[in-house]
Amino acid sequence: MTEIIFLVEDDPDGGYVARAIGESIFTQAESIKELEALVRDAVQCHYPDQQRCSNMIRLVL
Repeated sequence: MTEIIFLVEDDPDGGYVARAIGESIFTQAESIKELEALVRDAVQCHYPDQQRCSNMIRLVL
């Protein structure tokens, strides 16, 4: 698996939204710390057979 880059933006309703570039993966959270955990979870759900997906994730703020 190659690196997955997430673009992080402020959510107009509060918190943050993260969208993967080139993939149909996205999530939202109230804090950056929570967003990091939810992004890892979303990637694991999108690629359930891959191990150590968190090493391949980069958030761009």
